Amino acid sequence: MHKQTLFVFLLLLSKTINAQQLNTIVPVPVKTEQLNGQPVKLTTNAVISFDDIFTQQAAYLQQQLQQQCGLQTIAQNRKDAKSKASISLQFSNSISKDEMYVLESQQQQIIIKAKTVRGIVNGIQTLLQLLPLKQTAVVEVPACRIFDYPRFAYRGMHLDVVRHFFPVSYVKKYIDYLTFHKFNTFHWHLTDDQGWRIEMLSYPKLNSVGSWRDSTLIGHFKDAPARYEHKRYGGYYTRAEVKEIIAYAAVRGITIIPEIDIPGHSRATITAYPELSTDPTNKWGVAATWGMYNRVNNVLAPTPATFEFLRKVFHEIADLFPSPYIHVGGDECSKMWWKQSATTQQFIKQNKLKDEVALQTYFIEQVSKYLKEKNKKVIGWHEIMEGKLDTSTIVMNWANDAKAIEAANKGFNVIMTPGKPYYFDHYQSKDPKDSLAIHGYNPLEAVYNYDPVPASIKQKGLADKILGGQANVWTEYMEWTTKVDYMVFPRMTAVSESLWSMPSQKNYTDFLRRLKATVIPRYQYWNSSWFKDFEKWPAEK
Repeated sequence: MHKQTLFVFLLLLSKTINAQQLNTIVPVPVKTEQLNGQPVKLTTNAVISFDDIFTQQAAYLQQQLQQQCGLQTIAQNRKDAKSKASISLQFSNSISKDEMYVLESQQQQIIIKAKTVRGIVNGIQTLLQLLPLKQTAVVEVPACRIFDYPRFAYRGMHLDVVRHFFPVSYVKKYIDYLTFHKFNTFHWHLTDDQGWRIEMLSYPKLNSVGSWRDSTLIGHFKDAPARYEHKRYGGYYTRAEVKEIIAYAAVRGITIIPEIDIPGHSRATITAYPELSTDPTNKWGVAATWGMYNRVNNVLAPTPATFEFLRKVFHEIADLFPSPYIHVGGDECSKMWWKQSATTQQFIKQNKLKDEVALQTYFIEQVSKYLKEKNKKVIGWHEIMEGKLDTSTIVMNWANDAKAIEAANKGFNVIMTPGKPYYFDHYQSKDPKDSLAIHGYNPLEAVYNYDPVPASIKQKGLADKILGGQANVWTEYMEWTTKVDYMVFPRMTAVSESLWSMPSQKNYTDFLRRLKATVIPRYQYWNSSWFKDFEKWPAEK
Protein backbone atom coordinates (compact mmCIF):
# COMPACT_ATOMS: atom_id res chain seq x y z
CA MET A 1 0.00 0.00 0.00
CA HIS A 2 1.24 3.50 -0.90
CA LYS A 3 2.45 5.48 2.15
CA GLN A 4 0.00 8.33 1.54
CA THR A 5 -2.86 5.89 1.03
CA LEU A 6 -1.87 4.06 4.22
CA PHE A 7 -1.84 7.35 6.13
CA VAL A 8 -5.33 8.25 4.91
CA PHE A 9 -6.57 4.75 5.78
CA LEU A 10 -5.14 4.93 9.30
CA LEU A 11 -6.57 8.43 9.76
CA LEU A 12 -10.03 7.26 8.72
CA LEU A 13 -9.73 4.18 10.94
CA SER A 14 -8.72 6.40 13.88
CA LYS A 15 -11.70 8.69 13.26
CA THR A 16 -14.06 5.71 13.09
CA ILE A 17 -12.75 4.33 16.40
CA ASN A 18 -13.01 7.76 18.01
CA ALA A 19 -16.58 8.20 16.76
CA GLN A 20 -17.49 4.81 18.19
CA GLN A 21 -16.10 5.86 21.58
CA LEU A 22 -18.08 9.09 21.55
CA ASN A 23 -21.31 7.38 20.50
CA THR A 24 -21.48 4.99 23.44
CA ILE A 25 -21.95 7.48 26.30
CA VAL A 26 -24.85 6.93 28.73
CA PRO A 27 -26.89 9.02 29.32
CA VAL A 28 -26.63 10.47 25.84
CA PRO A 29 -25.07 13.96 25.98
CA VAL A 30 -26.67 17.13 24.63
CA LYS A 31 -23.96 17.60 22.00
CA THR A 32 -20.87 15.61 21.04
CA GLU A 33 -18.40 16.91 18.47
CA GLN A 34 -15.45 15.01 17.05
CA LEU A 35 -12.44 17.30 16.49
CA ASN A 36 -9.51 17.02 14.15
CA GLY A 37 -6.29 16.11 15.83
CA GLN A 38 -4.56 13.29 17.62
CA PRO A 39 -6.07 11.59 20.69
CA VAL A 40 -4.82 12.78 24.07
CA LYS A 41 -2.59 10.14 25.66
CA LEU A 42 -2.63 9.58 29.40
CA THR A 43 0.15 7.70 31.15
CA THR A 44 1.37 7.18 34.68
CA ASN A 45 2.57 10.44 36.27
CA ALA A 46 0.12 12.45 34.17
CA VAL A 47 -0.78 15.68 35.97
CA ILE A 48 -4.31 16.58 37.02
CA SER A 49 -4.62 20.30 37.72
CA PHE A 50 -7.61 21.76 39.51
CA ASP A 51 -9.15 24.96 40.82
CA ASP A 52 -9.70 25.27 44.57
CA ILE A 53 -13.41 24.43 44.41
CA PHE A 54 -12.61 21.03 42.85
CA THR A 55 -9.83 19.86 45.20
CA GLN A 56 -11.76 16.81 46.42
CA GLN A 57 -12.96 15.94 42.93
CA ALA A 58 -9.37 15.90 41.65
CA ALA A 59 -8.49 13.39 44.37
CA TYR A 60 -11.60 11.39 43.41
CA LEU A 61 -10.53 11.39 39.74
CA GLN A 62 -7.03 10.24 40.75
CA GLN A 63 -8.55 7.33 42.64
CA GLN A 64 -10.83 6.37 39.75
CA LEU A 65 -8.03 6.46 37.19
CA GLN A 66 -5.88 4.23 39.38
CA GLN A 67 -8.68 1.73 40.02
CA GLN A 68 -10.05 1.66 36.48
CA CYS A 69 -6.91 1.91 34.35
CA GLY A 70 -3.98 1.45 36.72
CA LEU A 71 -2.71 4.99 36.09
CA GLN A 72 -0.90 6.67 38.98
CA THR A 73 -1.42 10.39 38.42
CA ILE A 74 -0.28 13.56 40.17
CA ALA A 75 -2.80 16.18 41.33
CA GLN A 76 -1.72 19.83 41.55
CA ASN A 77 -3.62 23.02 42.23
CA ARG A 78 -3.69 25.11 39.04
CA LYS A 79 -1.98 27.95 40.92
CA ASP A 80 0.95 25.63 41.69
CA ALA A 81 1.13 23.63 38.46
CA LYS A 82 4.50 24.22 36.79
CA SER A 83 3.69 22.56 33.49
CA LYS A 84 0.71 21.88 31.27
CA ALA A 85 -1.55 19.32 32.89
CA SER A 86 -2.91 16.30 31.05
CA ILE A 87 -6.30 16.80 32.70
CA SER A 88 -7.52 20.14 34.00
CA LEU A 89 -10.61 20.63 36.19
CA GLN A 90 -11.56 24.27 35.77
CA PHE A 91 -14.14 26.53 37.36
CA SER A 92 -15.88 28.70 34.78
CA ASN A 93 -18.49 31.40 35.24
CA SER A 94 -19.27 31.17 31.54
CA ILE A 95 -21.05 27.87 32.20
CA SER A 96 -24.73 28.82 32.24
CA LYS A 97 -26.30 25.92 34.16
CA ASP A 98 -25.49 24.49 37.59
CA GLU A 99 -24.84 20.92 36.46
CA MET A 100 -23.53 21.69 33.00
CA TYR A 101 -20.03 20.69 31.94
CA VAL A 102 -17.93 21.15 28.85
CA LEU A 103 -15.27 18.52 28.12
CA GLU A 104 -12.59 19.32 25.53
CA SER A 105 -9.91 16.85 24.50
CA GLN A 106 -7.30 18.21 22.11
CA GLN A 107 -3.68 19.35 21.82
CA GLN A 108 -2.52 16.86 24.44
CA GLN A 109 -4.86 18.15 27.14
CA ILE A 110 -8.29 17.26 28.51
CA ILE A 111 -10.14 20.23 30.04
CA ILE A 112 -13.39 19.84 31.97
CA LYS A 113 -15.14 23.11 32.80
CA ALA A 114 -18.04 23.56 35.21
CA LYS A 115 -19.22 26.01 37.85
CA THR A 116 -20.39 23.50 40.47
CA VAL A 117 -19.10 20.31 42.06
CA ARG A 118 -21.95 18.36 40.52
CA GLY A 119 -21.12 19.76 37.08
CA ILE A 120 -17.46 18.72 37.31
CA VAL A 121 -18.45 15.25 38.59
CA ASN A 122 -20.76 14.84 35.59
CA GLY A 123 -17.83 15.67 33.31
CA ILE A 124 -15.58 13.22 35.14
CA GLN A 125 -18.14 10.44 34.63
CA THR A 126 -18.19 11.08 30.90
CA LEU A 127 -14.39 11.04 30.80
CA LEU A 128 -14.30 7.73 32.67
CA GLN A 129 -16.68 6.22 30.11
CA LEU A 130 -14.17 7.13 27.37
CA LEU A 131 -11.42 5.16 29.13
CA PRO A 132 -10.88 1.38 29.15
CA LEU A 133 -11.99 -0.79 32.03
CA LYS A 134 -8.63 -2.50 32.32
CA GLN A 135 -5.15 -1.94 33.65
CA THR A 136 -2.98 -0.38 30.95
CA ALA A 137 0.17 1.74 30.58
CA VAL A 138 -1.35 4.22 28.13
CA VAL A 139 -4.93 5.33 27.47
CA GLU A 140 -6.14 7.51 24.65
CA VAL A 141 -9.03 9.96 24.68
CA PRO A 142 -10.26 11.03 21.24
CA ALA A 143 -10.06 14.65 20.16
CA CYS A 144 -13.56 15.88 20.96
CA ARG A 145 -15.77 18.50 22.55
CA ILE A 146 -18.77 17.46 24.66
CA PHE A 147 -21.33 20.04 25.77
CA ASP A 148 -23.79 18.58 28.23
CA TYR A 149 -26.36 19.32 30.92
CA PRO A 150 -29.43 17.56 32.41
CA ARG A 151 -33.05 18.04 31.44
CA PHE A 152 -34.30 17.92 35.05
CA ALA A 153 -32.99 19.57 38.22
CA TYR A 154 -34.03 16.60 40.40
CA ARG A 155 -32.78 13.15 39.40
CA GLY A 156 -33.07 10.67 42.23
CA MET A 157 -32.77 7.07 43.32
CA HIS A 158 -34.32 5.73 46.50
CA LEU A 159 -33.23 2.87 48.72
CA ASP A 160 -35.22 1.31 51.54
CA VAL A 161 -32.85 0.01 54.23
CA VAL A 162 -35.65 -0.79 56.69
CA ARG A 163 -37.29 -3.93 55.34
CA HIS A 164 -33.78 -5.24 54.77
CA PHE A 165 -30.67 -3.62 56.18
CA PHE A 166 -27.47 -3.16 54.16
CA PRO A 167 -23.93 -2.41 55.31
CA VAL A 168 -22.19 0.96 54.97
CA SER A 169 -19.99 -0.49 52.23
CA TYR A 170 -23.04 -1.22 50.07
CA VAL A 171 -24.63 2.18 50.69
CA LYS A 172 -21.40 3.72 49.39
CA LYS A 173 -21.43 1.38 46.41
CA TYR A 174 -25.03 2.37 45.69
CA ILE A 175 -23.95 6.03 45.77
CA ASP A 176 -21.24 5.12 43.26
CA TYR A 177 -23.97 3.68 41.02
CA LEU A 178 -25.81 7.00 41.21
CA THR A 179 -22.64 8.99 40.52
CA PHE A 180 -21.80 7.03 37.38
CA HIS A 181 -25.36 7.47 36.09
CA LYS A 182 -25.33 11.24 36.75
CA PHE A 183 -28.11 11.24 39.36
CA ASN A 184 -27.84 14.01 41.92
CA THR A 185 -30.02 12.78 44.80
CA PHE A 186 -30.04 9.73 47.07
CA HIS A 187 -33.36 9.30 48.91
CA TRP A 188 -32.51 7.23 52.00
CA HIS A 189 -35.58 5.56 53.54
CA LEU A 190 -34.50 5.13 57.17
CA THR A 191 -37.60 4.39 59.27
CA ASP A 192 -40.75 2.31 58.89
CA ASP A 193 -42.86 -0.34 60.60
CA GLN A 194 -40.11 -2.94 60.31
CA GLY A 195 -37.31 -0.97 61.96
CA TRP A 196 -35.57 2.30 62.79
CA ARG A 197 -32.22 2.48 60.99
CA ILE A 198 -30.46 5.61 62.26
CA GLU A 199 -28.89 6.30 65.65
CA MET A 200 -30.87 8.79 67.75
CA LEU A 201 -29.43 10.51 70.79
CA SER A 202 -32.69 12.07 71.92
CA TYR A 203 -34.66 8.80 72.04
CA PRO A 204 -32.21 5.89 72.44
CA LYS A 205 -34.89 3.18 72.63
CA LEU A 206 -35.55 3.81 68.94
CA ASN A 207 -32.30 1.87 68.50
CA SER A 208 -32.18 -0.53 71.45
CA VAL A 209 -35.80 -1.59 70.78
CA GLY A 210 -37.05 -0.11 67.51
CA SER A 211 -34.13 -1.18 65.33
CA TRP A 212 -34.73 -4.90 65.89
CA ARG A 213 -37.52 -7.31 65.03
CA ASP A 214 -37.96 -10.82 66.36
CA SER A 215 -38.70 -12.46 63.01
CA THR A 216 -39.06 -11.80 59.29
CA LEU A 217 -41.54 -13.03 56.70
CA ILE A 218 -40.35 -15.81 54.37
CA GLY A 219 -41.83 -15.91 50.89
CA HIS A 220 -44.51 -13.64 49.50
CA PHE A 221 -46.80 -11.50 51.62
CA LYS A 222 -49.85 -13.19 50.06
CA ASP A 223 -48.68 -16.76 50.72
CA ALA A 224 -50.95 -18.79 52.98
CA PRO A 225 -50.10 -19.86 55.53
CA ALA A 226 -47.51 -17.17 56.21
CA ARG A 227 -44.05 -18.45 57.13
CA TYR A 228 -41.44 -16.66 59.23
CA GLU A 229 -37.77 -16.91 60.01
CA HIS A 230 -37.80 -16.63 63.79
CA LYS A 231 -34.49 -14.85 64.12
CA ARG A 232 -33.66 -11.45 65.57
CA TYR A 233 -33.03 -9.11 62.64
CA GLY A 234 -32.01 -5.49 62.39
CA GLY A 235 -29.36 -2.89 62.95
CA TYR A 236 -28.86 0.83 62.45
CA TYR A 237 -26.32 3.29 61.13
CA THR A 238 -24.38 5.15 63.81
CA ARG A 239 -24.06 8.90 63.61
CA ALA A 240 -20.40 8.44 62.68
CA GLU A 241 -21.37 6.10 59.83
CA VAL A 242 -24.03 8.52 58.61
CA LYS A 243 -21.51 11.37 58.57
CA GLU A 244 -19.05 9.15 56.71
CA ILE A 245 -21.69 8.35 54.06
CA ILE A 246 -22.73 12.01 53.76
CA ALA A 247 -19.10 13.04 53.22
CA TYR A 248 -18.64 10.25 50.66
CA ALA A 249 -21.69 11.43 48.74
CA ALA A 250 -20.69 15.11 48.91
CA VAL A 251 -17.41 14.48 47.07
CA ARG A 252 -19.49 12.91 44.30
CA GLY A 253 -22.00 15.74 44.19
CA ILE A 254 -24.82 13.61 45.60
CA THR A 255 -27.36 15.16 47.99
CA ILE A 256 -28.75 12.70 50.55
CA ILE A 257 -32.38 13.27 51.52
CA PRO A 258 -33.26 11.23 54.63
CA GLU A 259 -36.80 9.96 55.14
CA ILE A 260 -38.34 9.67 58.60
CA ASP A 261 -41.81 8.32 57.86
CA ILE A 262 -44.67 9.85 59.91
CA PRO A 263 -47.45 9.88 61.13
CA GLY A 264 -48.16 6.37 59.79
CA HIS A 265 -45.59 3.65 59.14
CA SER A 266 -44.56 4.18 62.78
CA ARG A 267 -44.80 0.68 64.26
CA ALA A 268 -41.11 0.58 65.19
CA THR A 269 -41.50 3.95 66.90
CA ILE A 270 -44.49 2.99 69.02
CA THR A 271 -42.85 -0.32 69.92
CA ALA A 272 -39.96 1.64 71.42
CA TYR A 273 -42.24 4.30 72.95
CA PRO A 274 -45.84 2.99 73.38
CA GLU A 275 -46.88 6.28 74.98
CA LEU A 276 -46.75 7.84 71.50
CA SER A 277 -49.45 5.48 70.18
CA THR A 278 -53.23 5.71 70.24
CA ASP A 279 -53.22 2.69 72.59
CA PRO A 280 -50.38 3.20 75.12
CA THR A 281 -51.34 0.12 77.16
CA ASN A 282 -50.70 -2.23 74.25
CA LYS A 283 -47.43 -4.12 74.01
CA TRP A 284 -46.44 -3.45 70.43
CA GLY A 285 -43.80 -5.32 68.45
CA VAL A 286 -41.66 -4.21 65.53
CA ALA A 287 -43.41 -5.49 62.39
CA ALA A 288 -42.21 -8.87 61.08
CA THR A 289 -44.22 -8.71 57.86
CA TRP A 290 -45.21 -6.21 55.18
CA GLY A 291 -48.43 -4.41 54.35
CA MET A 292 -49.46 -2.77 57.61
CA TYR A 293 -51.98 -0.35 56.07
CA ASN A 294 -55.44 -0.77 57.69
CA ARG A 295 -54.32 -4.08 59.17
CA VAL A 296 -52.20 -3.17 62.18
CA ASN A 297 -52.11 -0.02 64.29
CA ASN A 298 -49.00 1.92 63.24
CA VAL A 299 -49.94 5.58 63.70
CA LEU A 300 -48.74 8.25 66.08
CA ALA A 301 -51.23 9.81 68.50
CA PRO A 302 -51.65 13.61 68.51
CA THR A 303 -50.40 14.28 72.03
CA PRO A 304 -47.94 16.76 73.56
CA ALA A 305 -45.47 13.88 74.05
CA THR A 306 -45.69 12.97 70.36
CA PHE A 307 -45.13 16.50 69.11
CA GLU A 308 -42.20 16.93 71.48
CA PHE A 309 -40.83 13.65 70.10
CA LEU A 310 -41.22 14.86 66.53
CA ARG A 311 -39.59 18.20 67.24
CA LYS A 312 -36.52 16.62 68.87
CA VAL A 313 -36.16 13.86 66.27
CA PHE A 314 -36.48 16.12 63.24
CA HIS A 315 -34.15 18.69 64.78
CA GLU A 316 -31.59 15.95 65.31
CA ILE A 317 -32.00 14.75 61.72
CA ALA A 318 -31.79 18.32 60.40
CA ASP A 319 -28.56 18.94 62.32
CA LEU A 320 -27.02 15.76 60.91
CA PHE A 321 -27.93 16.08 57.22
CA PRO A 322 -26.81 19.11 55.16
CA SER A 323 -29.60 18.58 52.62
CA PRO A 324 -32.03 21.52 52.40
CA TYR A 325 -34.86 18.95 52.28
CA ILE A 326 -36.06 16.32 54.73
CA HIS A 327 -38.59 13.68 53.64
CA VAL A 328 -41.44 13.13 56.13
CA GLY A 329 -43.20 10.23 54.39
CA GLY A 330 -46.87 10.93 55.09
CA ASP A 331 -48.08 8.01 52.96
CA GLU A 332 -50.56 5.24 53.72
CA CYS A 333 -51.61 6.79 57.00
CA SER A 334 -54.49 4.63 58.17
CA LYS A 335 -57.25 6.83 59.63
CA MET A 336 -59.15 3.99 61.33
CA TRP A 337 -56.90 3.95 64.39
CA TRP A 338 -57.49 7.66 64.95
CA LYS A 339 -61.23 7.15 64.55
CA GLN A 340 -61.17 4.44 67.22
CA SER A 341 -59.22 6.59 69.68
CA ALA A 342 -61.27 8.76 72.06
CA THR A 343 -58.30 10.98 72.93
CA THR A 344 -57.55 11.52 69.24
CA GLN A 345 -61.18 12.47 68.55
CA GLN A 346 -61.02 14.91 71.45
CA PHE A 347 -57.86 16.46 69.95
CA ILE A 348 -59.60 16.87 66.58
CA LYS A 349 -62.51 18.71 68.24
CA GLN A 350 -60.33 20.90 70.45
CA ASN A 351 -58.21 22.01 67.48
CA LYS A 352 -61.27 22.51 65.24
CA LEU A 353 -60.00 20.07 62.65
CA LYS A 354 -62.51 18.85 60.09
CA ASP A 355 -61.59 15.16 60.24
CA GLU A 356 -58.73 12.66 60.28
CA VAL A 357 -57.47 13.90 56.92
CA ALA A 358 -57.09 17.34 58.46
CA LEU A 359 -55.27 15.70 61.39
CA GLN A 360 -52.79 14.15 58.97
CA THR A 361 -52.17 17.61 57.49
CA TYR A 362 -51.76 18.98 61.02
CA PHE A 363 -48.95 16.49 61.67
CA ILE A 364 -47.16 17.44 58.45
CA GLU A 365 -47.56 21.16 59.16
CA GLN A 366 -46.16 20.76 62.68
CA VAL A 367 -43.10 18.92 61.42
CA SER A 368 -42.72 21.52 58.68
CA LYS A 369 -42.58 24.21 61.39
CA TYR A 370 -39.97 22.25 63.32
CA LEU A 371 -37.85 21.91 60.18
CA LYS A 372 -38.24 25.60 59.32
CA GLU A 373 -36.60 26.30 62.68
CA LYS A 374 -33.57 24.56 61.16
CA ASN A 375 -33.96 26.21 57.72
CA LYS A 376 -35.12 22.99 56.14
CA LYS A 377 -37.98 22.27 53.73
CA VAL A 378 -40.33 19.28 53.56
CA ILE A 379 -40.81 16.61 50.91
CA GLY A 380 -43.57 14.03 51.31
CA TRP A 381 -45.44 11.37 49.36
CA HIS A 382 -48.51 12.60 47.50
CA GLU A 383 -50.92 11.69 50.33
CA ILE A 384 -49.70 14.73 52.27
CA MET A 385 -51.73 17.00 49.98
CA GLU A 386 -55.05 15.37 50.92
CA GLY A 387 -55.78 18.32 53.23
CA LYS A 388 -54.96 22.02 52.89
CA LEU A 389 -51.18 22.05 53.10
CA ASP A 390 -48.64 24.84 52.57
CA THR A 391 -47.53 24.60 48.93
CA SER A 392 -43.88 25.20 49.81
CA THR A 393 -43.84 21.46 50.51
CA ILE A 394 -42.68 19.31 47.59
CA VAL A 395 -44.96 16.44 46.60
CA MET A 396 -43.41 13.13 45.56
CA ASN A 397 -46.07 11.48 43.42
CA TRP A 398 -46.03 7.67 43.41
CA ALA A 399 -49.52 7.41 41.88
CA ASN A 400 -50.75 8.21 38.38
CA ASP A 401 -50.66 11.35 36.23
CA ALA A 402 -53.99 12.53 37.66
CA LYS A 403 -52.40 12.87 41.11
CA ALA A 404 -49.54 14.87 39.65
CA ILE A 405 -52.01 17.18 37.91
CA GLU A 406 -53.94 17.57 41.18
CA ALA A 407 -50.77 18.48 43.06
CA ALA A 408 -49.59 20.92 40.39
CA ASN A 409 -53.01 22.56 40.19
CA LYS A 410 -52.88 23.11 43.95
CA GLY A 411 -49.55 24.89 43.48
CA PHE A 412 -47.13 22.17 44.58
CA ASN A 413 -43.88 21.38 42.83
CA VAL A 414 -43.83 17.68 41.99
CA ILE A 415 -41.25 14.89 41.74
CA MET A 416 -42.53 12.00 39.63
CA THR A 417 -42.03 8.54 41.16
CA PRO A 418 -44.96 6.56 39.69
CA GLY A 419 -45.33 2.95 40.75
CA LYS A 420 -45.72 2.14 37.07
CA PRO A 421 -42.94 2.12 35.85
CA TYR A 422 -40.57 3.61 38.49
CA TYR A 423 -41.03 1.05 41.29
CA PHE A 424 -38.16 -1.41 41.05
CA ASP A 425 -39.70 -3.82 43.54
CA HIS A 426 -41.99 -4.79 40.62
CA TYR A 427 -41.18 -7.65 38.27
CA GLN A 428 -39.09 -6.94 35.18
CA SER A 429 -40.31 -10.07 33.42
CA LYS A 430 -43.37 -12.30 33.33
CA ASP A 431 -41.31 -15.44 33.80
CA PRO A 432 -42.92 -17.42 36.67
CA LYS A 433 -39.43 -18.56 37.66
CA ASP A 434 -38.13 -15.01 38.03
CA SER A 435 -36.85 -13.92 41.42
CA LEU A 436 -39.58 -12.94 43.90
CA ALA A 437 -40.99 -9.41 43.65
CA ILE A 438 -43.97 -7.65 45.17
CA HIS A 439 -46.28 -7.52 42.09
CA GLY A 440 -46.70 -5.65 38.81
CA TYR A 441 -44.60 -5.55 35.64
CA ASN A 442 -42.08 -2.79 34.94
CA PRO A 443 -39.78 -4.00 32.13
CA LEU A 444 -36.77 -2.05 30.94
CA GLU A 445 -38.49 -0.71 27.81
CA ALA A 446 -41.36 0.78 29.85
CA VAL A 447 -38.92 2.42 32.23
CA TYR A 448 -36.92 3.92 29.37
CA ASN A 449 -39.93 5.20 27.46
CA TYR A 450 -41.59 6.89 30.43
CA ASP A 451 -41.56 10.69 30.30
CA PRO A 452 -41.75 12.40 33.73
CA VAL A 453 -43.74 15.14 32.00
CA PRO A 454 -46.51 13.10 30.33
CA ALA A 455 -48.70 14.57 27.61
CA SER A 456 -51.60 15.02 30.04
CA ILE A 457 -49.48 17.36 32.18
CA LYS A 458 -48.18 19.28 29.17
CA GLN A 459 -51.73 19.77 27.92
CA LYS A 460 -52.67 21.35 31.25
CA GLY A 461 -49.74 23.77 30.99
CA LEU A 462 -48.20 22.36 34.17
CA ALA A 463 -44.86 21.09 32.86
CA ASP A 464 -42.92 23.71 34.83
CA LYS A 465 -44.22 22.21 38.11
CA ILE A 466 -42.39 18.92 37.48
CA LEU A 467 -38.94 19.11 39.12
CA GLY A 468 -37.82 15.72 37.88
CA GLY A 469 -38.19 12.07 38.74
CA GLN A 470 -36.99 9.20 40.89
CA ALA A 471 -37.09 5.41 40.90
CA ASN A 472 -37.90 3.70 44.20
CA VAL A 473 -36.36 0.52 45.59
CA TRP A 474 -38.51 -1.02 48.33
CA THR A 475 -36.70 -4.03 49.73
CA GLU A 476 -39.34 -6.36 51.18
CA TYR A 477 -38.11 -9.06 48.78
CA MET A 478 -34.50 -7.94 48.51
CA GLU A 479 -32.70 -9.54 51.44
CA TRP A 480 -29.24 -9.43 49.82
CA THR A 481 -27.27 -6.71 48.06
CA THR A 482 -27.00 -8.97 45.00
CA LYS A 483 -30.80 -9.02 44.80
CA VAL A 484 -30.93 -5.22 44.98
CA ASP A 485 -28.47 -5.06 42.07
CA TYR A 486 -30.53 -7.60 40.13
CA MET A 487 -33.68 -5.53 40.58
CA VAL A 488 -32.17 -2.14 39.75
CA PHE A 489 -29.93 -3.04 36.79
CA PRO A 490 -30.37 -2.26 33.97
CA ARG A 491 -33.51 -0.28 34.89
CA MET A 492 -31.50 2.34 36.80
CA THR A 493 -29.55 3.02 33.61
CA ALA A 494 -32.81 3.61 31.72
CA VAL A 495 -34.04 6.07 34.36
CA SER A 496 -30.77 7.98 34.22
CA GLU A 497 -31.20 8.69 30.51
CA SER A 498 -34.90 9.49 30.88
CA LEU A 499 -34.09 12.16 33.47
CA TRP A 500 -30.95 13.51 31.82
CA SER A 501 -31.60 13.56 28.08
CA MET A 502 -34.24 15.43 26.10
CA PRO A 503 -37.07 13.29 24.65
CA SER A 504 -35.92 14.13 21.13
CA GLN A 505 -32.59 12.41 21.87
CA LYS A 506 -34.07 9.20 23.19
CA ASN A 507 -34.11 6.04 21.10
CA TYR A 508 -34.62 2.68 22.76
CA THR A 509 -32.77 0.66 20.11
CA ASP A 510 -29.77 2.94 20.35
CA PHE A 511 -29.98 2.88 24.13
CA LEU A 512 -29.71 -0.91 24.09
CA ARG A 513 -26.61 -0.65 21.90
CA ARG A 514 -24.95 1.78 24.30
CA LEU A 515 -26.10 -0.21 27.33
CA LYS A 516 -24.32 -3.30 25.99
CA ALA A 517 -21.22 -1.41 24.86
CA THR A 518 -20.64 0.81 27.89
CA VAL A 519 -22.76 -0.02 30.92
CA ILE A 520 -22.98 -3.79 31.17
CA PRO A 521 -19.15 -3.96 31.23
CA ARG A 522 -19.42 -1.47 34.12
CA TYR A 523 -21.78 -3.80 36.01
CA GLN A 524 -19.13 -6.49 35.57
CA TYR A 525 -16.41 -4.09 36.72
CA TRP A 526 -18.44 -3.39 39.86
CA ASN A 527 -18.94 -7.13 40.40
CA SER A 528 -22.68 -6.43 40.43
CA SER A 529 -25.52 -8.68 39.38
CA TRP A 530 -28.15 -7.61 36.85
CA PHE A 531 -31.21 -8.90 35.04
CA LYS A 532 -29.84 -10.35 31.82
CA ASP A 533 -33.05 -11.11 29.90
CA PHE A 534 -34.12 -7.48 29.48
CA GLU A 535 -34.49 -7.78 25.67
CA LYS A 536 -36.97 -10.66 25.97
CA TRP A 537 -39.57 -8.66 27.88
CA PRO A 538 -41.10 -5.68 26.04
CA ALA A 539 -43.34 -2.97 27.37
CA GLU A 540 -47.06 -3.68 27.40
CA LYS A 541 -48.95 -2.08 24.54
